Amino acid sequence: MNHDAVIEQLNECLKHEWTGVAQYSQASFIVEGVWREVYAKTFMDNAEESFGHAKLVGDKIVALGGVPAATRNEIKQTRDLNEILQNSLEFESKAVEMYTKALELAEGNRPLVVFLENILEEEQDGVDEFTKLLRNSESASSASLDSKSA
Repeated sequence: MNHDAVIEQLNECLKHEWTGVAQYSQASFIVEGVWREVYAKTFMDNAEESFGHAKLVGDKIVALGGVPAATRNEIKQTRDLNEILQNSLEFESKAVEMYTKALELAEGNRPLVVFLENILEEEQDGVDEFTKLLRNSESASSASLDSKSA
């Protein structure tokens, strides 16, 4: 296992998690209308999950001898609920990609592999959840449009 490469990839994961804290928090603040009650909590829960992952990954970087990143990537903002959900799906899919790469780099360090697999499982759950939410959201939007044209 190349420690420097693992630390570098974990820092990329950490920046992504910091981005998630900001992006999901922002989404929870701005979601409006009849769906606010449903989605505001979902987005805030995801912000808290990203923060939890950031804490875990930051601690692991230090344990491996590195310095955790204190920056984040650019967040995507919109007031359109379907776009927020799509951005969330893209965000979770990117996290799966990033943790999968970290797992490949961690090969040979079983405890680190297990640590990353646990986070990866939660990220994949996020992909699955936003996939299902988008599917329902698109159906609801179509039903809403159909009733307006009737």
